[in-house]
Amino acid sequence: MAAAPRPYAGRVSTPLRSFLDEPRPSAPPVRVWRDWALLALVVVAGVLEGVLREDMPLRELSMVLTLGLAPLLLWRRTHPLAVVAAAFGTVAVVDLGVIVADAPTLDIYSMLYFLVFPYALFRWGSGREAVAGLAIILVPAVLSLVVSWTGLGDAIGGVAVLLAAVALGWAVRSQRGAQERRIEQMKSEERVLLARELHDTVAHHVSAIAVQAQAGRALAATSPSAPLEALQVIEVEATRTLAEMRAMVRVLRNEAPAAYAPQPGVADLDRLAGASPAGPRVEITVSGDVAALPAAIDAAVFRIAQEAVTNALRHARNATLVDVRVAGDASTVSLVVRDDGDPGAADPAPDAGFGLTGMVERALLLGGVCEAGPSPGRGWTVSATLPRQVPA
Repeated sequence: MAAAPRPYAGRVSTPLRSFLDEPRPSAPPVRVWRDWALLALVVVAGVLEGVLREDMPLRELSMVLTLGLAPLLLWRRTHPLAVVAAAFGTVAVVDLGVIVADAPTLDIYSMLYFLVFPYALFRWGSGREAVAGLAIILVPAVLSLVVSWTGLGDAIGGVAVLLAAVALGWAVRSQRGAQERRIEQMKSEERVLLARELHDTVAHHVSAIAVQAQAGRALAATSPSAPLEALQVIEVEATRTLAEMRAMVRVLRNEAPAAYAPQPGVADLDRLAGASPAGPRVEITVSGDVAALPAAIDAAVFRIAQEAVTNALRHARNATLVDVRVAGDASTVSLVVRDDGDPGAADPAPDAGFGLTGMVERALLLGGVCEAGPSPGRGWTVSATLPRQVPA
């Protein structure tokens, strides 16, 4: 009889399998100014140590090793495993040469920058690359302990520093991954909410079409012009319905729409003026043509303004005014929300940024743009521009 499967063993292997299947983070920065600054610092430190340190063993070899491997810092994000293999593989070969030649062991303080490589490996590499790179790192680490053994305490300290670099890289990677997943979740939720609102609007238009058709048929016998008037209304409503239905199909997700409920719009912006009686005052200014906006555009203006005002009331330090301005013209509707908080203190907290991410996603889905950033001088500004018609 065949032995029963061991479910416990399967559970044990699951975390390791999950780690090995971990892909690389997307779009790592290639090079930024900090990389060049770090490289310059390492080169200067290596040269100064080689010139000024009197007790430095194998001076020429040490300087060549330190300065020759320093440029690998520039590729640590895009090629983390290759960089680790080149750096620690070279060190392993040199350590083996020292052992064979019975030469003095290398002792280079400037090579502390090597700790950046295991950090980058676990921050930017895939799971399989991290495991392979860690195995490569252990070779020179063990050789170094054998060649220059100075006691158990120093060995434990060296291993702890190496593991700290690895743990820090993985912690930063996990935190950034969680933040990206949260942002994607907010975008998805905003798409679903917009699809619900578009569904409500479409249902409203279809109901109006049905009512007009019934009225035209009922009055046809007594008023010959009634059917023509009804057809004109039906044409307008059907055109709007088709446009908003196409928009709904683009953003709809597998979730049942809610029942129809009118959404707040530009006409309801005055609600925001009393959002915080004890905080900065909120002034609403509406100008231009904002009448007869599609329901989705109308609701988007209100929701973006509401999110921006809420963030300003919560996070703008020492603000006395939140200015909300809406202007409409023949083709677009623009919204600007600006506060007068302290310079450099108006940047919303990370949790506030998730709500703004949803507003940016909503504007993009409707064919517009939404941006946020520091105002010139002081405060924070959120601006959005939306088309007057929902894109098909």
